[in-house]
Amino acid sequence: MAPRRLLLVGEGNFSFAAALSETLDPSTSLTATCLQHPTDLARDPVARENLQRLHERGAKIRFGVDCTQLADAFELHDREFDRIYFNFPHCGRKAGVARNRELLARFFQSCAEVLAEEGEVHVALCRGQGGTPADNPTREWHNSWQVVAMAALGGFILSDVHPFSCEAVPGYKCTGYRSQDKSFHIEGAVNHIFTQSLPFEGLQPRVFRIKLGGRWFSFPEPEALAGKLNRGFLEASSCHPIKTINEKLIAELGKAFPLKRLTCSFPLLPQGGSSVLTSWNCDLSAAFWVNLLEDNSNSEPLIGGTTQDMEDLLESFSELSLPKSPGRNGKEEAREGIYGQAKVCLRPSLLVHVQAIIQAPDFLPGTLHILSGPVFRKCLILPFTMPAFHETLFILGFNQNLKDGCLQSLLDHLKGILDSFLTQTFPEGSKLSSSVEFVFQPNGKDYMINVKSHNFGPDFAKDLIIGSVTTPATSIIHKDQGFVFVSMNLDLLAMLVWGISDWRMLWTFDKRFLNNFIPGKIEPFKSYSLCPPCFVHDISFWLDEKKGFDELEFHTVARAVSQDTVISIQFLSRFQHPKTEQVSLCYRLTYQTCDKALTQQQVTSMQSQFRKEIQQRLHVTPR
Repeated sequence: MAPRRLLLVGEGNFSFAAALSETLDPSTSLTATCLQHPTDLARDPVARENLQRLHERGAKIRFGVDCTQLADAFELHDREFDRIYFNFPHCGRKAGVARNRELLARFFQSCAEVLAEEGEVHVALCRGQGGTPADNPTREWHNSWQVVAMAALGGFILSDVHPFSCEAVPGYKCTGYRSQDKSFHIEGAVNHIFTQSLPFEGLQPRVFRIKLGGRWFSFPEPEALAGKLNRGFLEASSCHPIKTINEKLIAELGKAFPLKRLTCSFPLLPQGGSSVLTSWNCDLSAAFWVNLLEDNSNSEPLIGGTTQDMEDLLESFSELSLPKSPGRNGKEEAREGIYGQAKVCLRPSLLVHVQAIIQAPDFLPGTLHILSGPVFRKCLILPFTMPAFHETLFILGFNQNLKDGCLQSLLDHLKGILDSFLTQTFPEGSKLSSSVEFVFQPNGKDYMINVKSHNFGPDFAKDLIIGSVTTPATSIIHKDQGFVFVSMNLDLLAMLVWGISDWRMLWTFDKRFLNNFIPGKIEPFKSYSLCPPCFVHDISFWLDEKKGFDELEFHTVARAVSQDTVISIQFLSRFQHPKTEQVSLCYRLTYQTCDKALTQQQVTSMQSQFRKEIQQRLHVTPR
C-alpha cells in the first residue's frame, strides 16, 4: 500500500518538498519541516515561491523543527509517519565525520519515536559518505559517516539502496548550510532506505515439556540453540522455503519410486543410545545433551521460559523414549533412577533412526521411505556450518542382486532433480552453471553429495557438501537385502536454490523473510537487511594445562553468548611464556547480524560476557 503520511526534515529552500508534492496522490498527507524560522527564509525568493506552492497543495509546513528531537515537535496523535525523508544531512561549515555521524545517530533515534510500524526512513548522502558498497568509490570505513551503524542505534536496518535522482523530482535544488545559495555536488549521490528491525532482545532459552513413557518431563533449550527448537518449519501449515524444497524434492522422486512418508518424533535420544551415535560416526562430544527433569506441574507455566507440550508421534520410535536397563525378570524396563532425571541428547542426524525404520514390520523393500526433521550438532563457526538444520532421509531397501541398478537409478534421478532446482534462479541466458557430484569416500562405497554453485554471486564457486549416500554392510541388518541411505541438508539446499547467503536468515522471526516467497515458486531471494556492519574484537587467554582446551566448546560458547552474531573466529597466535612455560592463545571474533540492528555497545557487552563465560566453562584465564 502507498504511504499515506510523509514527513520531510531538514528542508532548506523547500524545493524538494514542492517538487515531491506534485507527484503525490491527493489522499497523501505531506508535512515539510526545517530547522530555520520564517524570518530566516524571508529574503530567499525561491523558498518563498516553494512555500506558496506547498500551501496551495494543502501541505503542512513546520518551522524550527529539530530532526534529532522529532517527538517534541509532534503530539502523540500526530505521529505514525509512513515515510521520513532527510536529504543530504550535514552539521554545516567544516564539521568532520564524527559530528555528522552523531547527527545521523540522533536523527535515527528520533525517527523511532514518530515512525509507523512498517514505515521507512530515506536518507540521501553524497557520494562516498555512507560507507556502504553502494558508494562509488567507496571510502575507508573510518572516514565515512557509517550510516548503517548510526541507523542501528535507532533500531534501523538498511533495506534498500539506489542512486539519488534529481530527475525524479524536477525543480529540486539543493542548498548549503542554513539555506545558503551554495549548491554542492550530488553526482553519484545515494538514497538509503531504512526500516525498523525486530528488537535485539536476549533470547532466553525456553523450557519444554515432553511426554515419554506415560510421564511428563521438562528440559531447558540449550543456550546455543535458543529459538531453534520446535519451530515447525516442516509442518503442514508452514510456507517456509525449507518445507517447499523438501516437498518438491519428494514429489520429483515420487515420479520414479513408490514412496512412504514417516512421521518423526521429537528429536531426543536415550542415554543408552550413545552406541547408536557411534555406529553412525556421530561424535558424542559434538552432541547437545540435556537433562530431563520429571515434571508434575500439570502443564502450568514453568519458570524461565515458555512451556510447550510435545508428544511422540510414532509408536515405532517409542523404544527411543527413555533409557532402559535389565529388569528383575530379565526384560528391559525404565530404570528407577531416571524417574527424577535422565540425561539425553538431541539427535545429530536422522540416521540414528534407520535401525528402527528398517526393522519395522511394515518396512517395504523397493519403496523409498522418507523421514524429515530437525537435527542438532555442535560445530565450528563457519559460513556454511550450522548447529541446527533440517534433514531429509531417504531409505531404499532392495534385493542384493539388484543393488547396483537400484543405487545408480536413485543417484541419477537425484542428480537430475538437484541440477534442475539449482539452476531455476539463474538469469535467463546465464552462462553460470551449478553441478552436483557424488564424490567417493575413502571407504570406496559411500559418497558425499557436493555442489559447486554460483547462486551467491559470480565470485562464489565453493564446493558445498549438502548430503551423503551410505550403503551399509548387509551383514549388520539382513543378509539377503541391500540398503542405501541418502541424507540431505535441506537448509543448505534451500540456501543454494534461492541464493540465501546466510543460514541464520532461515531462522529469523522477522515476518518479512517469508514475505519474499511465493508458494510453489522459486525466485531469487532479496534480503531486507543490506550491508550490516562488522565489529571486530580480539581475545587472548592463558590455558590450564591440566584441563586442556576444547576449541569446539569455545565456538559453542561464543555462539550462545553472542546469539549467533559471531560470524567468524580466527586463530591469531600462540604464545608460551619463556619462564613459566604457560601457554596463551589469541583469537579474533567478528560480530555481524543478518536481520537485526546491532550496535557497537551491544557487541562490547557480549564480548565482556564471553570473557566471563570462557573463564567459568573452559577454565581459561583471560588476559
